Amino acid sequence: MSTSQATGRTTTIDSARWPRIARTPHHPLRAALARHVFNNATRQLPISVQLPGALPVRTEKPVFEVVSDSFFDRLGKDLKLGFGESYMAGEWRASEGTDLADLLTVFARQLTDLVPAGLQRLRRVVDRPIARINDRVGARANIAHHYDLSNELFATFLDPTMTYSAALFEPGEASLAAAQRRKIDNILDLAGVSSGTRVLEIGTGWGQLAIQAAQRGAEVHTITLSAQQRDLACRRISEAGVHADVELCDYRDVQGQYDAIVSVEMIEAVGERYWPTYFATVERLLAPGGRFGLQSITMSHERLLATRNSQGWIHEYIFPGGLIPSIEAITTVSGEAGLEIISQRDFGPDYARTLRLWRERFTSNREIVESLGFDAVFRRMWEFYLAYSEAGFRSGYLNVSQFALTRRWA
Repeated sequence: MSTSQATGRTTTIDSARWPRIARTPHHPLRAALARHVFNNATRQLPISVQLPGALPVRTEKPVFEVVSDSFFDRLGKDLKLGFGESYMAGEWRASEGTDLADLLTVFARQLTDLVPAGLQRLRRVVDRPIARINDRVGARANIAHHYDLSNELFATFLDPTMTYSAALFEPGEASLAAAQRRKIDNILDLAGVSSGTRVLEIGTGWGQLAIQAAQRGAEVHTITLSAQQRDLACRRISEAGVHADVELCDYRDVQGQYDAIVSVEMIEAVGERYWPTYFATVERLLAPGGRFGLQSITMSHERLLATRNSQGWIHEYIFPGGLIPSIEAITTVSGEAGLEIISQRDFGPDYARTLRLWRERFTSNREIVESLGFDAVFRRMWEFYLAYSEAGFRSGYLNVSQFALTRRWA
């Protein structure tokens, strides 16, 4: 165990659970360089910075409060991990009256311009490749890292449908559950799911898509690598009074022919190395005349090329082995597998709203999360993850799309 007083009160950090957070780095030269880069970068942004020991800043702009100078040590040691790790350690925060996602959105809008060009050229030297590849063994471990944390944890912030992907809102709509059901209906429509359709879902989640497909009269086979998700999905499907086969199975091992295949925000966990295998598997399993409904988070192709071999905070702590594709990558790799995109719908702002609602629920249920055994470092990590993701969609750095694809050759 170690303790931190960065937030003004002693916090115990479990060094076995959080070795990097418990160990405060000390690199004076790197910290000085990081402070210089940070000061120069934030001068370009419409924010104010409050340093340790300074009087509270009075401004209408978002305020970035540096609670401890250890922030610069972490930033200097590892820029890509240090920013998020320092938040986990309580060494910086959005000042009172400033929303964390509002603050991070300012950074996200100018992300590519904040680091001097000279330092950006060092990326190939300092970047570490994305660890934990998604072969059959690695994929199970990577999925378990995130999705097998606790069904009860996810229930603290998801709506009653237990849907963990972007919702699709109507103007002025207040119900997240209704927006999630609409999103699912839309992807089922893109895949042509109706009574009697043989449906394969790649990535079960907690079963809501399987339920809605079965309610249409479809024959549903849904697969997942998460044991906890499978168990709850089976229970929810049974309680809904419908039937769907839920299997703990790698997508590469599925056999048969399906009239419709659907996959919602699972491709991000596949990894670039296996994108060709993923699309080739879909093409192999799709019956003549069938359709593939795909929902994916996307980033620009330029950013994909710049970050594809870079282990970042999100890989280290949230989604090991994952990589968000670009629309160009999806088009190219699916085309090489014999698939063709016939329609596309983008709705990035809806994901920003979804994430805002999740974060509001997560923070309001802090005591429940704590009672489940998730400590303060975890809670700060999860809050940062949700706000960081929201900022990505609000700034346009990230987008989300639904695609309908067919086999190029019958």
